[in-house]
Amino acid sequence: MVQTQPKEQNHSLAIGRRVREVRKSKGLTIKETALGVGVSVGLISQIENEQVTPAISTLMKIASFLGVDITYFFQAEERTEAFTVVRGKERFTSSRRGLEGNLDLGYTYEALAFKQAKKRMEPFIVTFDLKEKGNMAFFSHEGEEFIYIMEGKVEFRIGDKTTVLEENDSLYFDSGKLHGYRAVGRHPCKALVVVYNKML
Repeated sequence: MVQTQPKEQNHSLAIGRRVREVRKSKGLTIKETALGVGVSVGLISQIENEQVTPAISTLMKIASFLGVDITYFFQAEERTEAFTVVRGKERFTSSRRGLEGNLDLGYTYEALAFKQAKKRMEPFIVTFDLKEKGNMAFFSHEGEEFIYIMEGKVEFRIGDKTTVLEENDSLYFDSGKLHGYRAVGRHPCKALVVVYNKML
């Protein structure tokens, strides 16, 4: 059965603090950042105050606007090693602190490669919640995305197309198009998701 809560030994993300740090280093106000990213002032404020954990798509847009790698928001420190290892107990996880604005994201995520800087791929373990069809949340961000289903089933929608992915199924698509997921069946769905940002 898929665990619906992140493992206790995993570290919580401190995304908000890092967003604030880089925003201030660029001499930008919350309002300027919100306008540049295309979200509300309230959402940026909530993110910075750790009241909500942003969707991966929103985080990528923030990173692009602020001119940093999305990795910046996950890293504890800059690393230049030829390779990095992230142990299971070291993984960073998003939390269920709240909603992104009025949007129920419907998933939580664990960063798998936060130690590696300046990379074009960002891998996550994502746990999708069970949701009613009418409550699906939709996202878009620059780049491409790959998903591999580890446990459970997930419904994927992009444009007017819908498909259901089951255990061991995989999917690759242009993430610049509006898309959404929801777990279906009796349990949440657990998947490996790799995001590739062509803009980096």
